[in-house]
Amino acid sequence: MGFGGFKLLLFIWALFFFCSSPSFSQFTPADKYSIDCGSPTNTTVGGRVFLSDNLASSYLSTPQNVLVEASANSIPQSEYSQLYKTARIFTQPSTYTFQISQSGRHWIRLYFFPFSSSNYDLTTAVFSVSTRDHALLSEFRASGDSVKEYSVNVTGGDLEITFTPSGGSFAFLNGLEVASVPDPLIADDATSVTPPTNFRGLSDRALETLARVNMGGPVVTSRNDSLGRTWEADRGFLKNPNLATNKSNIAAVRYADGEATPDDAPRTVYGTAARMASETDPKSNFNVTWEFPVDRGFRYLVRLHFCDIVSERANQLYFNVYIDDSSVLSDFDLSTKVQGFLATAYYADFVTQSIQNDHIRISIGPSGIRDVDPNAILNGAEIMKMSNPDGSLSGKDVPVSSSKKKKSVGVIVGVVVGLIAVLLLGLVLFFVYRRRKQERINQSKMWTPLSTNGLSQTMGSKCSNGTTISAGSNFNYRCPFAAIQEATNNFDESWVIGIGGFGKVYKGVLSDGTKVAVKRGNPKSQQGLAEFQTEIEMLSQFRHRHLVSLIGYCDEKSEMILIYEYMENGTLKSHLYGSGFPSMSWKQRLEICIGSARGLHYLHTGYSKAVIHRDVKSANILLDENLMAKVADFGLSKTGPEIDQTHVSTAVKGSFGYLDPEYFRRQHLTEKSDVYSFGVVLFEVLCARPVIDPSLPREMVNLAEWAMKWQKKGQLEQIIDVTLKGKIRPDSLRKFGETAEKCLADVGVDRPSMGDVLWNLEYVLQLQEAVLQNDPDENSTNVIGELSPQIHDFNHADANTGTAQFEMSSGDDISGVSMSKVFSQLVMGVAMRVNHGAPSLCNGLARTTLVVFEIIGARVRPFWSPWCNMANVYSCEPWCAMALAFGWSSVDAPRLVGIGLIGMFTVVTHMLVL
Repeated sequence: MGFGGFKLLLFIWALFFFCSSPSFSQFTPADKYSIDCGSPTNTTVGGRVFLSDNLASSYLSTPQNVLVEASANSIPQSEYSQLYKTARIFTQPSTYTFQISQSGRHWIRLYFFPFSSSNYDLTTAVFSVSTRDHALLSEFRASGDSVKEYSVNVTGGDLEITFTPSGGSFAFLNGLEVASVPDPLIADDATSVTPPTNFRGLSDRALETLARVNMGGPVVTSRNDSLGRTWEADRGFLKNPNLATNKSNIAAVRYADGEATPDDAPRTVYGTAARMASETDPKSNFNVTWEFPVDRGFRYLVRLHFCDIVSERANQLYFNVYIDDSSVLSDFDLSTKVQGFLATAYYADFVTQSIQNDHIRISIGPSGIRDVDPNAILNGAEIMKMSNPDGSLSGKDVPVSSSKKKKSVGVIVGVVVGLIAVLLLGLVLFFVYRRRKQERINQSKMWTPLSTNGLSQTMGSKCSNGTTISAGSNFNYRCPFAAIQEATNNFDESWVIGIGGFGKVYKGVLSDGTKVAVKRGNPKSQQGLAEFQTEIEMLSQFRHRHLVSLIGYCDEKSEMILIYEYMENGTLKSHLYGSGFPSMSWKQRLEICIGSARGLHYLHTGYSKAVIHRDVKSANILLDENLMAKVADFGLSKTGPEIDQTHVSTAVKGSFGYLDPEYFRRQHLTEKSDVYSFGVVLFEVLCARPVIDPSLPREMVNLAEWAMKWQKKGQLEQIIDVTLKGKIRPDSLRKFGETAEKCLADVGVDRPSMGDVLWNLEYVLQLQEAVLQNDPDENSTNVIGELSPQIHDFNHADANTGTAQFEMSSGDDISGVSMSKVFSQLVMGVAMRVNHGAPSLCNGLARTTLVVFEIIGARVRPFWSPWCNMANVYSCEPWCAMALAFGWSSVDAPRLVGIGLIGMFTVVTHMLVL
């Protein structure tokens, strides 16, 4: 081929490439307003012209014009320094009104820098900012230079932004921008993080940008972004900067049809990346993690930007991406998303559940695919707070701006002409409304019984005595919605104490001053009527000191509201990590575990049919003012299998990290599924870390697997909470680890019952408190090495068995435990002591009496339990309580014989009565 032919071929190839590459025209906003508040002249920032305050005065309605100017040496050096030189003061509510020519999403950017002038100290200003539909800021106090960026969907012909000073204070503003947003920038749907389903409805939400970050590169100023955005550098957000290296190849970036555009992120963002620092180690196995501060109680839209500028060929890079504890992209191959082209811009959107921490973590790490070099990349990230269902981005009640005060002459004339008629009609309607309202109030103060067969579908008959809601009321009653509104200050957002899958939990105060927790179901929640009904049916049957008590419920107006006793100290999880509570001692943690085990043991054995909780986790263990544990949240609970069945076949539900693997694989639910979850909680209590933490190295991500690894090595002390170092007796720690290990057996039949777990935790506490002294066999393997001993086979008891003194802390402490294997093992312990401390005749009589005592007790328990519950003794069988009352630690054989005889007499008496 000649030189001319070569040039022709080159020209054809270039023409083909040019024609096949998409072209993107720069977006021109239909609406664009920029104001330099307080400035006498126009100001140019990032290529955008901000109008002087006097030229923009037509947009503002304010009762007073106050403009202030900062001293030259007080202005911070930043991209927006020019805007920070002046400010406008609002001493009373004031509103900017902008005409909107094209409906859709619009940016609102508010620029703040508090400085001191001769008459005003802007650092003391406290105020709120709102639009007609959304609360943007509440009780805001600027502490430094900041830009608040919002994206709101404007459907009317104008946009109002109102500044409202708090009582005795004032508001201020340095700069303001309003501009149209490209329609495709924010789609209506995204991928929900947990569970990984499709989320719809973003177009109805206002968004606030909390972070916009350029990974692996420098700051990208608004001048270099087509939409005037600023992208921060990522180094300040990296948890461990040494684990990441930067990569840059801006020239290689390409935009493809149907994928990201320059409006989504500029080339300077897609052309830089943070990658794993794994070049020198082909076996690298760690995650690179960024942590971003956020506000609790909101959902977040997380947008992640990717562009493979590190690979040499397609299908070479596979990696995982995590948001907090959830995997959002697994074995992610970017080239499959962009038709195999390298360096092609791409982004993915994710919506989180309501965040309960004060941060969001984004992590990238290597894939588990073999023969793939460990590497992962991230080019950019945006985190946007989503408005709540009330339209608020502030978390508090903020008055939204009123509509325009200017009325047309025609409307005013019409009002004047019809004034007399309106007044007359208004008086009639007022009296009718007042009468009906009074009738509703009178009715709402009445309670209606809860249907014993589930939720009643109507209000039913009213109680004749007009009982009002109070802590002492019977829990089997429906509560009027009006009374709940009063108790929660009309569901004041500042009274929210938690947010879960079902909805928000509010603190409430009843009419008698008693504090309660009010859980209000969210209509959009994935947990609906079935869980609501299950919780009422379950808790209406149970009264136990280690189960959270249900006080009432409400199903008026399609509401799903549950009222519980108030637990002063919140969740066990919040005390273990992440919430700033002081560290708990080992004894406190053990007592909490013991209390929780008692509650679960009661669920499994307290009735003729076991109840399986199905969502045992540290977040569902609540603590009262004395740190006494109570199990909560029974929305997923199921009754256990029939007598002739071994399991319940049901769809898998629960919490990631706590799920029984056998239940997950086979959908076979048993009481042992709760035991597995409780075993995870035990390690969580010991190590004080989340059960799943993707920011950690791979082998440490799953707490259960990581802890079991060290337990099998016999080195569990290496991973315990640092605040417990040197404070746990070795025997206590060893027995605790063995108990947790048994709970986490892969097959359910190999796990202990909850009663056995309870027994062993009591023993762990005794070891910690050094109750077992001078015992030649004080070894966790010898004393209670097996979690399921042959507790009934007294005839073959070894006469040489070492003495073991098992003391319960008090009668009250055991009052929540139903008689089962736990009591059987207590009987066994007494029988063992009798072998060593009593004459043979008394020995034999005591042992025989106690065995009969246990057998008869087990036979009549199903008939006695209802009587126990009615007497509010928490299902504690009378013979068990009697034995404790006589002094369990005594080794006096005649006293044991007396206990046994009185116990038998009690049983016979009750059988005759029943």
